[in-house]
Amino acid sequence: MSERTRWIDLDGAANARDLGGLPTAAGRPTRWGRLLRSDNLQDLSVADVRVLVDDYALKNVIDLRTHTEIHLEGPGPLTRVPSVTIHQLSLFAEGGRHTDAVAGTPAHSGTAATAVLPWQSRPGDGEPAPEHDRSISHYHGYLNDRPDSIVAALRVMTRTDGAALVHCAAGKDRTGVVCAFALEVAGVTREAVIADYTLSGERLERTLGRLRGSDTYAADLDSRPADSHRPRAATMSTFLCHIDERFGGPLGWLTSHGWTDEDTEALRARLLG
Repeated sequence: MSERTRWIDLDGAANARDLGGLPTAAGRPTRWGRLLRSDNLQDLSVADVRVLVDDYALKNVIDLRTHTEIHLEGPGPLTRVPSVTIHQLSLFAEGGRHTDAVAGTPAHSGTAATAVLPWQSRPGDGEPAPEHDRSISHYHGYLNDRPDSIVAALRVMTRTDGAALVHCAAGKDRTGVVCAFALEVAGVTREAVIADYTLSGERLERTLGRLRGSDTYAADLDSRPADSHRPRAATMSTFLCHIDERFGGPLGWLTSHGWTDEDTEALRARLLG
């Protein structure tokens, strides 16, 4: 792996990267080869599997997709690698039929589609609206619907038996929220957390092109303009600011859902060394 780029070039995934080398408030960067993130892993080639298992010592895959997505897509190549453990931890707050990469109102938030939520922009306030609001609504839906999956995902990252890789379908929304929380706990600067979230935009066309090749995702993706799927800094910034206001930050939210000081120490030791 190279410290000059965090991208992991794979034949069967477009949005794979290493979360090493990110700056922290304490001055120590995150370690390379500990936490990876990606889009769907269904199409990995034999060479891709070798890269992940041999070069990155991949041991744990955190799959945030729904059971429906997994059933429709079928088992991916990594499910046949004995040394890799797959952790299925759905966030279950999709706006389309199968995935959060699509349009729709929050499926499980209990909020009417016409309501203006606390983190949403209002007419005339100068904030970017409906896609900005839609994404943030989804992100709060993840926290409301499946806090158990988010806590469990971060605990998988504390394991010491090689690298952990977290992914969903596009690797930008569900994966973006879980990775943002992990990086915040590790002490990565807020600016770097947001920059990592938006980095998926560099591979957006390739990512969406891959997903359009699957019947699971094609119709939902085509229901919106491609650029509406682009991750924007204002979206993650607004979302995290709301978590700051309500819970004192991601660590406060995690603590309210069973995360412990020991968990924090373990995650920091793993990502910072």
